[in-house]
Amino acid sequence: MDDTPRGRLLAAAAHLFRNKGFERTTVRDLAQEVGIQSGSIFHHFKTKEEILRCVMEEVIHFNTERMREGLQQSENPREKLLALIRSELTSINGDTGEAMAVLIFEWRCLKPDSQAYILELRSHYERMWIDTLVEARDAGLIAPERDLFVLRRFLAGAISWSHYWYKPGGPMGVDELAEQALHMALNGG
Repeated sequence: MDDTPRGRLLAAAAHLFRNKGFERTTVRDLAQEVGIQSGSIFHHFKTKEEILRCVMEEVIHFNTERMREGLQQSENPREKLLALIRSELTSINGDTGEAMAVLIFEWRCLKPDSQAYILELRSHYERMWIDTLVEARDAGLIAPERDLFVLRRFLAGAISWSHYWYKPGGPMGVDELAEQALHMALNGG
């Protein structure tokens, strides 16, 4: 998120929604976090729910672009799958970790029309994963009998929960962790 007033509000919202939850975070909390008056928030957003939707929208766009770049720099299906795993691990455990956690755990707080919008954005993100998994299977890297939707769900779950146990800067870097996850995906664990 950028360093504009709007960007700072979204970053503060991601932090508070991640730590307190969307329901327990007040507009006053958000204003206090960025050092403005509560009413000033409404110069940028109409509702607290709109802030939540924007946090999710921004993180999906940012990380979808990160994934696209990783795919473009890859030369074969193995490298592509590794790039997606690395991108998602970096998103969860790095610079967009709080916003990703909000996306994963708070999306049900959105109203139905906003949920549909976010799910549509996520469908493009997920399509890149499924297309890459199909390409890996077609290249013989994944057994033909493996259900790719189930494989993606397991990978998504494992990567999403890595922020609970993985320590950035610890003995294992993201690249090594991504290689471990790739090994499990290709060889069935």
